[in-house]
Amino acid sequence: MTPQQSSALGLIGTFAVMSLFAVGGANAAVPEMHRIAVEVQHWITDQQFADAFAMSQLSPGPNVLIVTLIGYAVAGVGGALVATLSMCVPTAVLAFYVSRFLRQRSHSRWPAIIQAALVPLSIGLMGASGLILALTSDRTWAAALVTAGAAILASTTRLNPLWLLLAGGLLGFAGVLG
Repeated sequence: MTPQQSSALGLIGTFAVMSLFAVGGANAAVPEMHRIAVEVQHWITDQQFADAFAMSQLSPGPNVLIVTLIGYAVAGVGGALVATLSMCVPTAVLAFYVSRFLRQRSHSRWPAIIQAALVPLSIGLMGASGLILALTSDRTWAAALVTAGAAILASTTRLNPLWLLLAGGLLGFAGVLG
C-alpha cells in the first residue's frame, strides 16, 4: 500500500466515524478534528489548523470545508475529495433514514424528547470547539483578551458578530494581536 493510499484510508476512517458523532454539524466536531489531525496523526500543526478553520469560515458554503482543507493538506486533491465525502455521506445517509423513521412515528412523544435533548449537547460541543480554536489561535495575552471580550459581547448583547470580526481584523492588521 502506498503512503497516498494509507493517508486516504486514514482520512476515510477518521472522518466517516467522526461524521456520525458530529451532533450539531461539522463545527461541533472541531475539538476531535483538532485532536486527531494535530495531536494524534500530526497531519498539520496548530497554526495550520487555526488557519484552515478561519478559511473554512470565511469561504461561502458549508462549514464542513475545514475537512476538505485537512484532507488536502494530507493527500492533495484526492485527499480533499475523500475527506469531504467521508464527512458528508455517512451523516447524510443516517439523516435520511432517521428522518423517515421519525416521520413514521410523528404521533409518539419520544422523538421530540430526543430532539430536545440534543440541543444542549450541540451547544456544549460548539462551545468546546470555540475553546479549542481559542487555544490554538491566541498566541498572546492581547489576543486572548480580545477573544474573551468578543465572546462576552457576543453572548450578552445583540451586537452583530460582523462588527466583532471587523474589530478583530483591524486589531490584527494593526499588529496589536501579534
